Amino acid sequence: MPCPFIVRLLVCLLILNLDACGDVATLPEQAGIGPRPTLPPPNPTLLPTVNIAPAEGWPVGITPRAAAGLAVNAFATGLDHPRWLYVLPNGDVLVAETNAPPQPEDNKGLKGWLMKRVMKRAGAGAPSANRITLLRDANGDGIAETRTVFLQGLSSPFGMTLVGNDLYVANTDSLVRFPYRTGETQLIESGIKVLDLPAGPINHHWTKNVIASRDGSRLYVTVGSNSNAGENGMENEVNRAAIWEVDPATGRSRIFASGLRNPNGLAWQPQSAALWTTVNERDEIGSDLVPDYMTSVKDGAFYGWPYSYYGQHADTRVKPPRPDWVAKAIAPDYALGAHTASFGLVFYAGNLLPKRFTGGAFIGQHGSWNRQPRSGYKVIFVPFIDGHPAGTPEDILTGFVSAQGDAQGRPVGVVVDRTGALLIADDVGNSIWRVTPAMAK
Repeated sequence: MPCPFIVRLLVCLLILNLDACGDVATLPEQAGIGPRPTLPPPNPTLLPTVNIAPAEGWPVGITPRAAAGLAVNAFATGLDHPRWLYVLPNGDVLVAETNAPPQPEDNKGLKGWLMKRVMKRAGAGAPSANRITLLRDANGDGIAETRTVFLQGLSSPFGMTLVGNDLYVANTDSLVRFPYRTGETQLIESGIKVLDLPAGPINHHWTKNVIASRDGSRLYVTVGSNSNAGENGMENEVNRAAIWEVDPATGRSRIFASGLRNPNGLAWQPQSAALWTTVNERDEIGSDLVPDYMTSVKDGAFYGWPYSYYGQHADTRVKPPRPDWVAKAIAPDYALGAHTASFGLVFYAGNLLPKRFTGGAFIGQHGSWNRQPRSGYKVIFVPFIDGHPAGTPEDILTGFVSAQGDAQGRPVGVVVDRTGALLIADDVGNSIWRVTPAMAK
């Protein structure tokens, strides 16, 4: 067997090389998109395909590229790893400046050592700012001229939602409620913990999102898995890879839907009133597998993880196998491409952008690390008709990867502001981008 030094040297070369070892896609990215994606046989390799776009940030004067008929400007810059956004009723924009918490058990062994360095190279290795910042565009010029620390001392915060005068924040380890009054630029009262969320020393998928039901009586919280495909033991996956339904008055919760490896985006579809989510699927079985997806979320449904993917395609890596659970798995509604890391999700109900966007979904794709060639690193739009996806995605914001292969930015959360413009959180570019019609000011 090779000595540990040689193994580490080989892994370093894998991380740093520009030609990326491992599996190479045999299908175009588009084959993994739509209601019936192509699913080739799995192709696991001895070492995972590592093809990260190194995080470099935006050169002065350079921005993402908006689609034809649209324009983009910087709503805010100089933030600290902004990942998620929430628009308050008065138009103020909340930004979760956040990163992964300490994960001592998730970095053990050669694979953990490798992944820690991959994430650092991708721009996700810095300590978390653990705060929510408020941005205000009081004069309506599309640029936030007011910036205040709204909440600080949080624990890798991510999702936010307002119900009446209660602001809920999903930390990595808890759901917390804060009193809020319209127009406040800083919250100084202590929050009240509604309930604990799964975290701990592994906490593999640490981001937790939250959305309220239309009447505010229930909250829905995303909790990602504690592994790629169950390799850390199913005892560490209890109540994970799921969307929880929470009674905010009592803190009682139940599993609303499960088998969702890493759900992030949550949104109510305007026509159907159904809850939809975006999900990051598993890695390390080939550049063409498995497509990330968006799906309507059915109460009590099981979506396969870890025993199967995209319905009842069994993942033979998972031991012991559970054919009974595979038989229960339902396929998601719409594939978003293999390894695109589709996070942000918002349905358009504004009046500023062209009418073709009404009712459809904007999605922030953070970008791949486990695919050759790369996928994602853009914001896309999926049209909907009568509450269902209807057509191929349209690229809305691109140019996040430079001609040299560096990540100038990586889009994550997406929201629609009070004017109807689209806002995008860019955690590598430390910016919030604003998309409007090309002639709008």
